[in-house]
Amino acid sequence: MVFAEPTSPPGVPSVPSGRADAWSAADGAALYGLDRWGDPYFGVGARGHVIVQPRGDRGGSLDLVELVRELQGRDLSLPLLIRFDDILEDRLERLHGAFERAIAQYGYNGRYQGVFPVKCNQQRHVVEQLVESGRRWHFGLEAGSKAELLIALSLLDDPDALLICNGYKDRRYIETAILARRLGRQPVVVIEQADEVERIIAASSALGGAPFIGIRAKLSARSTGRWGSSVGERAKFGLSIPDLLTTVERLREAGLLNDLRLLHFHVGSQINDIAVLKDALQEAGQIYAELTRLGAPMGFLDVGGGLGIDYDGSRTATAASTNYSLQNYANDVVATIRECCEPHGIRPPTLVSESGRALASHFSVLVFDVLGAGGHSETVPPPAEGEALILRNLRDTHALITAIAAAGGGDGDDAGDRAVVEQLQEAWNDALKFKEDALTAFRLGYLSLPERATAEGLTWASCQAIARQLEGLPTGTVIPQELQALPAALAGTYYANLSVFRSAPDTWAIDQLFPVMPIHRLDERPSRLGSFADLTCDSDGKIARFIDRGQVKPLLELHNLRPGEPYWIGLFLGGAYQEVMGNLHNLFGSTNAVHIRLAAGGGYRVDHVVRGNTNAEVLEAMEHDPDLLLERLRLASEQAIGRGDLAISDARRLMAHLRASLEQTTYLEA
Repeated sequence: MVFAEPTSPPGVPSVPSGRADAWSAADGAALYGLDRWGDPYFGVGARGHVIVQPRGDRGGSLDLVELVRELQGRDLSLPLLIRFDDILEDRLERLHGAFERAIAQYGYNGRYQGVFPVKCNQQRHVVEQLVESGRRWHFGLEAGSKAELLIALSLLDDPDALLICNGYKDRRYIETAILARRLGRQPVVVIEQADEVERIIAASSALGGAPFIGIRAKLSARSTGRWGSSVGERAKFGLSIPDLLTTVERLREAGLLNDLRLLHFHVGSQINDIAVLKDALQEAGQIYAELTRLGAPMGFLDVGGGLGIDYDGSRTATAASTNYSLQNYANDVVATIRECCEPHGIRPPTLVSESGRALASHFSVLVFDVLGAGGHSETVPPPAEGEALILRNLRDTHALITAIAAAGGGDGDDAGDRAVVEQLQEAWNDALKFKEDALTAFRLGYLSLPERATAEGLTWASCQAIARQLEGLPTGTVIPQELQALPAALAGTYYANLSVFRSAPDTWAIDQLFPVMPIHRLDERPSRLGSFADLTCDSDGKIARFIDRGQVKPLLELHNLRPGEPYWIGLFLGGAYQEVMGNLHNLFGSTNAVHIRLAAGGGYRVDHVVRGNTNAEVLEAMEHDPDLLLERLRLASEQAIGRGDLAISDARRLMAHLRASLEQTTYLEA
């Protein structure tokens, strides 16, 4: 028999093996990659709970499990989105600190001034927190629609903060930006389509003033990763070089060239390879220099978004990671633009970035509870009188596997361990053959449905017995691939109290990977493999792709559920885009959300509570009138009472349930 190396089949994890007492909280953190993607905000405590350090290495921590318990005591039920505003502020500090260090290191004669793209997370408390925390750096906002422009105009009262206006723009949008300049704001209307030029000229002429103007260039530099196809010559936004030159001349003719202050480019979201950014920066730097030679005063270079984060902790150029750090990113932006400007004697521009994902991803954690788990029963079907030969063969095979386990193995005797593995492999081959014989007999009508159920039960009982025996073998024991795959075959489905389409839509839409893991019991060795199914009736409502050191695995190591005890799962790094892109599939609405801040004297304070949607609210969103629904059902109950089908007391109870349901969250109650 040919044996494989002691690793699981590609993409399929194995349940951690070894003695039950050889496991610690640190092992749990390493298993789920918490010590890689979680740094510096998430770690593990001695009790096996996830620990949150909202200020990173500056001190202060919270036990996430204890926090959830206390929030439940405040009538905040799961699923619960916990936003740590200190993390948001810390991300801002790290971003500006990286650019400040790069500017000092390379002697850059300019500065950095960032903006937050509102589309990344439009929640009011989030945007307000960013504006307030970023005030010391004159941090601004980027708007991509009229609604986002209104948000930005109302919140940005700092005359030095930038308001970058992207997206499609009609005459009203442009006029709003022009008038906002007279309010003391700094709106920069970025020309992204050639036909916007004439609208800007017409609006400026009508109002006797102009906005600050920017131009978005289509670069030839190609990107990589999931959004690589969104840039280049066929990109949705931006001007080609001929169109860019035509725009400059048209602005000159209209007397608006002096208002052209910014060059913008974007090479895709979640840039995973720093080489892509370097190429784009070199090209954009030369375009910027040429624009100044053409007479535009310029002054700002917007490198767009794309600053990625390391979702899986692998620090590689994969879709769920990056091969660079925040400091690497800042260094390359500063150094490259300096090299482009100095030979031409051009004053280096103020550097602008629209980093949304890198700022907002870490600051929120979605905690949801597991309602139950499905899988194969460990119960051995009892024998029946006159049992068919096929079933007796399966029962004898299971007894043989049990006898092998009882005989021992795993005591340090390599020869004995190999013998045990060979016997288990032979027994498993027999079990598979007998199961196939049973299925054939059922198809031909020789086995009844209960007998088929017995055959399947005995097969799974054999599989479980083998898997348990393999867990007890010493680490490093060579195990055939067929047996390595048994834990995956036994994997369970864990039913999650959430809607993937509402709370983590990118896992469904674009196969985005997020770290998902239990937030407690990390000091216990997980004994099962599983995936998550959500509350929706859609078969795509699942989480079945998990991080694995730069790879993807379809199953996650999980614990057995304990009767009467909750099992809480955290989805991390989902603060960007997930809340704003979620939908009302099956009318599951927003979850409860809470903003947490570390308190000065220790502990924490709850700054904001945002209640999730009620059933009445999601019904109204679909233009259903809750009062009308209740009245229709009241009339139906009266008719049932009249027919004698429904007692008055039961009708009263039904209506009470209906009224209560309308005011409750759309998710299941504990």
